[in-house]
Amino acid sequence: MSASLLPWLVSALGLTGAIYIIAGYPLLLWRLKGRKAPAVAKDLSYKPTVTVVMAVFNGANLIREKLDTLCGLEYPPELLEIIVISDGSTDQTSAIVREYQAAWQKLRPKLILIEAPKGGKAACLNLGIARAKHEILFFTDVRQPLDPAALQHLAANFADPSVGAVTGELHLKSGDSGEQADMDLYWRYEIWARGRQSETDSLFNTTGCIYAMRRSLAGPIPADTLTDDAILPLRAFFAGYRVIFDPAAIAWDYPALPGTEFRRRFRTLAGLWQVYARVPALFTSRNRMRWHFLSHKFGRLALPWMLLLLWGGTLAAPAGTFRTIALTAEFAPVLLAAVNFLVPARLPLKRLTSPSRTFLVMNLAAFTAMAVFFLPASVIWKPTRTV
Repeated sequence: MSASLLPWLVSALGLTGAIYIIAGYPLLLWRLKGRKAPAVAKDLSYKPTVTVVMAVFNGANLIREKLDTLCGLEYPPELLEIIVISDGSTDQTSAIVREYQAAWQKLRPKLILIEAPKGGKAACLNLGIARAKHEILFFTDVRQPLDPAALQHLAANFADPSVGAVTGELHLKSGDSGEQADMDLYWRYEIWARGRQSETDSLFNTTGCIYAMRRSLAGPIPADTLTDDAILPLRAFFAGYRVIFDPAAIAWDYPALPGTEFRRRFRTLAGLWQVYARVPALFTSRNRMRWHFLSHKFGRLALPWMLLLLWGGTLAAPAGTFRTIALTAEFAPVLLAAVNFLVPARLPLKRLTSPSRTFLVMNLAAFTAMAVFFLPASVIWKPTRTV
C-alpha cells in the first residue's frame, strides 16, 4: 500500500464511522421494519405497591415542591411509601422532611427520612433500596416536578410480566438560549430512538428522574456509580426482562444555565464509560440488542474518535488541492462553533454556529469523559445549575 494512500484510508474510515453514527443508524432505525416485541400489556387498573426512592443533597430550596408533587400523584396513598435519603445535607433539607412527616395525615403516603453521612447518590440509593418494602421501586430526583399521572402510567406497565423496568419522558421547559434549543433538538431525537428501541425489544438505560423497576431485580450498586439509571436497569435487561419507554409518564426539567451543558454531558458520558467497562456483556452475544447498543449508545462515545481519525488522516495526507478542500470542509464546523459567542442571535448565521457549538461541546464531553478511569467519582459528580 502506498504511504500516501494510508492517511486517506484512515480519514475515510473516520468519515464512514461518523456518518453512520450521526445519520446512518437513525435512518436504518426509521426505515427497517425488523423484529418487534409484542406490545406491552399495560393495564391502568393494575396497582402494585410502590416505594419512591429519592436521594437529596442540600435540596431545601426544592424539597417542598417535590414532596407536594409526590403527595399529589394520582395513586392510592395506602399503596405508596416515600423514602427520602439526605446525603449529609448541611441545609434545612432534613428539617423540612420532618415537618412533612409530622403534618401528613394517615391517608397520605408513608414518608420515611434516612439521614446518611455524605457518601454520594449511589450510596444513598443503596440505603433506600435496602429499606424499601414494596413491589416496585420508583426512582426520582428532587429537581424535577412530576405529572400527577406519571406513577400511574409507570406502574401499569408492570402488569406485563416481561417488563422489568420502565422509564418516562423528560420534557424540557422552554429556554431562551440557542444552547437550550439545540439540546431540545438532540433530546427529541433521543426520545424518538428510545421509542423505536422499546418497540423492538428493550432500552439499555432510563432517565434518572423518572424510572421504576421491580424491587426483586434491584440490589446494591457500587458506591462510586455515576449513572444508577443505567446500571440498575441493565440488571433487569440481562435477567431477560424488557426495559421500556412510556411517554405518558412525564417529568419536567428546567433549562441548564448557559455554559453548563458541557459539565452535564461530561458527567453523564463519564457514567456511561464507567458502566460499559463494568458490564462487558453489553459487547457480547448476551446482549440481544447489541447492534442497537453499538450503533447508538456506544456510538455516542465513539463519535469523537471517528472525528479524530477523519481529521488526523487528512492532516497527515500529502499537501495538495484536495487536501486543502477536505481540511476546509472538515474544520468549518469547528470554526463556526468557535465564533458562535460573537454572532448575534438575530443573524441567520446563528442557525449554523449554535448547532455547531452544541455538536462540538457534546463531542468534547464524550472525549474527556474517559477521565472517569483516572479521577474519583466525587470529582466528576457536580449538581446541575438551572435557571
